[in-house]
Amino acid sequence: MENIYAVIDVKAFYASFECIERNLDPFTTPLVVTDVARKEATIVLSVSPYLKAMGVPSRCRRADLPKNIPNMIYATPQMGKYVKCSAKIVSILLDFIAQDDIHVYSIDESFVNLKPYLKLYKCTPEELCARIQKRIKDETGLTVTCGIGENMFLAKMADDIEAKKAPNYIAIWKKEDVPTKLWPLKPLSKVWGISTGYEKRLNIMGIYSVYDLAHFNKDILIKKLGILGEELYNHANGIDNTDIREKYDPVNKNLSVGQVLLRDYTFKEAKLIIKEMNDDLCSRMRSFNLETQVIHLMVGYSTCSQAVGFAHQIQLLLPTSNNNKIYDALMYLYNSYVNDEPIRRIGISFSKLTKKQDIQLSLFDNYEKDEKESKLFDAMDAIQKKYGKNKLLRTSSLSKESTAKERHNQIGGHRK
Repeated sequence: MENIYAVIDVKAFYASFECIERNLDPFTTPLVVTDVARKEATIVLSVSPYLKAMGVPSRCRRADLPKNIPNMIYATPQMGKYVKCSAKIVSILLDFIAQDDIHVYSIDESFVNLKPYLKLYKCTPEELCARIQKRIKDETGLTVTCGIGENMFLAKMADDIEAKKAPNYIAIWKKEDVPTKLWPLKPLSKVWGISTGYEKRLNIMGIYSVYDLAHFNKDILIKKLGILGEELYNHANGIDNTDIREKYDPVNKNLSVGQVLLRDYTFKEAKLIIKEMNDDLCSRMRSFNLETQVIHLMVGYSTCSQAVGFAHQIQLLLPTSNNNKIYDALMYLYNSYVNDEPIRRIGISFSKLTKKQDIQLSLFDNYEKDEKESKLFDAMDAIQKKYGKNKLLRTSSLSKESTAKERHNQIGGHRK
């Protein structure tokens, strides 16, 4: 093969980690990772391979879990430990593969370029993957699956469709395997990169299997779906020209934060949540020495409301990292578009980011006031960085409506 890529994927990462921490076998233990302190509607992050083999979906709500499984173990998420374990796995990969030939796709999955290393290790792709598997197993206790392919797409499909069920958890797909292994696949949502939404759009066009997609008119796909249409057509024919060494650098960078509230919030209460989220995101932005000029606010109403919500943005005259100025912009959006409806979701983001410059004087600003506030926010950042975010809070964050202290103890919305 001209190119040889592999996907290194930890099997049921969160649930397997929790089993191993308890000295239990993930393949014989009924364990789910979910926060039992939350309501029944909370999401299950992961289920053990044992439960997957029984048909329990890896992503569902706790209320939807089977009730007839004896000795079910409910593990509270420990995101901090998962992140450290993921870093350990990447460090193991770096012992085999150079950094330029590794793409960390998610916390439990990485792409690696195997081709340059086969002569070095004097082995086949399967043998090199087996070495990596063993090393990860020996040092973390975790089982990983390996999909191998002539390009990154085929490697991913080999992992998703075949490697996870193979006795040695290794599978290899070549371009000549496309008609027999890839084309028969349906529904289309089984294919990496096709969501259920796009599956419905393709179904409307009369496309139900990968074979249908591979033999559909390419020009029509591009007309209907744009660049994605061409990519899907190529993937359906086993074509993927992505080079792992060409690292993606997004043109429009942004910083964002969002949360789903645990109860419905009133018009007044939600203002506090926005202020706290703005403080955190501004601090994060300053840590990168950046300023923003475009502020975006998203508000989603409760399911008990007839309204859906809104998403709007505003552009500032000059870039800034000042909490107060950005909060004023957020409040302008909030007061302009929010309805008197119960609020359940809030998201804010900063875009058009630039490196922080010397203060630009404006007829509309007070230089002395801005300089004083800038020093204050820098001092707050330094204290929180050294002692923790919950060591220095607004007094309003001590109110029952606040979510700041709880969020600061989470990673990705789950407990550290």
